[in-house]
Amino acid sequence: MPEEPLTPARILEATEDVLRRFGPAKATVVDVARALGVTHGSVYRHFPSKTALREAVTERWLDQETGTLDAIAGEPGPADERLSRWLETLFAFKRRKAGRDPELFATYLVLAGEASETVERHIATLVAQLARVLADGRDAGAFSLPDEDPVVSARAVFHASARFHDPAYAAHWSAPGADADFAALRALILNSLRPGP
Repeated sequence: MPEEPLTPARILEATEDVLRRFGPAKATVVDVARALGVTHGSVYRHFPSKTALREAVTERWLDQETGTLDAIAGEPGPADERLSRWLETLFAFKRRKAGRDPELFATYLVLAGEASETVERHIATLVAQLARVLADGRDAGAFSLPDEDPVVSARAVFHASARFHDPAYAAHWSAPGADADFAALRALILNSLRPGP
């Protein structure tokens, strides 16, 4: 059976396994190479440094839900329903990641703190998705935005809902009442965006 070619995707999968086993402080490129059965030089041909590898792993993890959220933001239909579904989907993704693989989730907390450019790009993508929904709602008369630029309102919505997507709050996501708290916040956001009388 021919050996599977070494690809960035294979390296990133192996890196996740190594991080899960050893944690971010102890995991090395040599460990990743050993898990793949290659030399560490082979890994460096795809990722020039340990930092680049860790940033790529973080980016891969953060971007796992981006496509689904982008589809929700861009689909036709009432903006309030799209915004509601977008917020709910983001919370569900983050909650599922934290619950399914807590060791790797804890590792990503560390990596996300180190890879600030990667995290900032991810946040900018999410804010742009929100801005598209808010602009559509404004243009349809469903939303009244306090600023001409929908990105300003999108950032406000993103930050207001941080308790339900920022990994720093992961411990609260499975607490009793978390779903009710999320529903109350979502209703508050939607009601605050609707035009006044």
